[in-house]
Amino acid sequence: MNILNKLKETAVSVLPVMAIVLFLGLTFVPLDKYLLARFVVGGLLLIIGLTIFLLGVDLGIQPMGERTGSALTKKRSLLLLLFVAFIIGFIVTAAEPDIQVFGDQVRSIFPVVNKTAITFVIAGGVGLFIMLGLLRTVLNLSLKWTFFIAYSVLFLISIFAPESFFGIAFDSGGATTGPMTVPFIMALGIGVSSVRDDNDNSFGLTGVCSIGPVMAVLIYAILLKGPIVDGPLSGAESAAVSNAVSENFAQIAAHVFRESLISIAPLFALFIIFQISLLKMTKRQVIRIIIGFIYAFIGLTIFLIGVKGGFSQAGAELGEKLGSLAVENGGAWYVLLIFTGLLLGAIIVCAEPAVWVLSEQVENVSGGTIKRKVLLIFLSVGTAIAIALAMLRAVTGFNLKYVIIPGYIIAMTLMIFCPSLFSGIAFDSGGVASGPLTSTFVLSFTLGAASSGKGGNDSFGVIALVAMMPLLAIQLMGIIYKLKQGGKK
Repeated sequence: MNILNKLKETAVSVLPVMAIVLFLGLTFVPLDKYLLARFVVGGLLLIIGLTIFLLGVDLGIQPMGERTGSALTKKRSLLLLLFVAFIIGFIVTAAEPDIQVFGDQVRSIFPVVNKTAITFVIAGGVGLFIMLGLLRTVLNLSLKWTFFIAYSVLFLISIFAPESFFGIAFDSGGATTGPMTVPFIMALGIGVSSVRDDNDNSFGLTGVCSIGPVMAVLIYAILLKGPIVDGPLSGAESAAVSNAVSENFAQIAAHVFRESLISIAPLFALFIIFQISLLKMTKRQVIRIIIGFIYAFIGLTIFLIGVKGGFSQAGAELGEKLGSLAVENGGAWYVLLIFTGLLLGAIIVCAEPAVWVLSEQVENVSGGTIKRKVLLIFLSVGTAIAIALAMLRAVTGFNLKYVIIPGYIIAMTLMIFCPSLFSGIAFDSGGVASGPLTSTFVLSFTLGAASSGKGGNDSFGVIALVAMMPLLAIQLMGIIYKLKQGGKK
């Protein structure tokens, strides 16, 4: 990989976001100059960190995942494959920094929720469904029927769960797909598929894994339904987010260093175990993967310092001021708020680390048939619509179910006409689109807007919307691709 080309590509993805915020912050919605300076520094760190992180993924995490999946499949022991898959899913998810933050947010709204318990519930859901995903691949079961049955059961369970947990549950599916876990899970799926020489089954594992935590959290909520009272959420999480983003860069760096270490350590420990017991790679290959892990750790740390040090606070302030102006004056300010969400959504998804990994893997596995740039365009359109809907919900407070349930029904319907490969890519895209940048900047921006509108500081449901829209956009892309191929014939 050419690091200069990668630096250029990441800069092209991030700089437009910075330009939008700076333009609004200096004109229509004046922001504090010190805050804007932090935002600029944070943006530059984000570009550098993302470039280094992607280099590390290419050198270490992706090869490790593919080799592990391939080696486990060649052992021809289904029980071993499923057991290892569960352990990988549980350990890596439980260590994901986003899950720890998510647990704190949920507990701030519902004190009855035990943070450790909900962490293990989410990790267990991922572990069980990564087993299901790999079992489907090995047995060559239909990906479309897997999604259809799983989501049918999911929405059936949601009928009995407290309504206030609906957004929380669907957000948990996005929160599990962190920058360290997604590349490994995707590579693991590709490694298992490569043994069977079946490209149509190369994708979909991340999408299947995202169902697990949603279902697990809904069941957990049903068990807690007695002490939980449905109603508007409090603003406690808004204060928590505001406090978190007001730290200086030194404080953030110390905190992020620990987060990155906790995030990468389980994967590195698994690499050592697999190398000794399963992979048996050469010294040169081992050194290359270790170097990749080091790059990934350094890149992730710099990336998160940039996101949390500049982007989140600027997003929260911008969202709050735009939301206040929209509520107080209406008209054009409503349009500006929603248009800003639309524009940010279209651009910011292209700066997510896991999105880059997915788009490159799609292009490689398809032999260049599915172009990375085309995939990113459809993903951007889907995410743009999702963020625009989140802005509308922030100031109007409409019920999330009115969008999520019809959205997934349409997604299930599109699967009938869409090629299986694209359906797998679409559901994987739903997971990777809701990464750390979306979960920080976009979430903060929406929180700020909701604090001024009728959203009641309801931060939950934003990630759910972001995770849903790519299912529609990418499958539409697949249907268009199918029609063009048919036309050629």
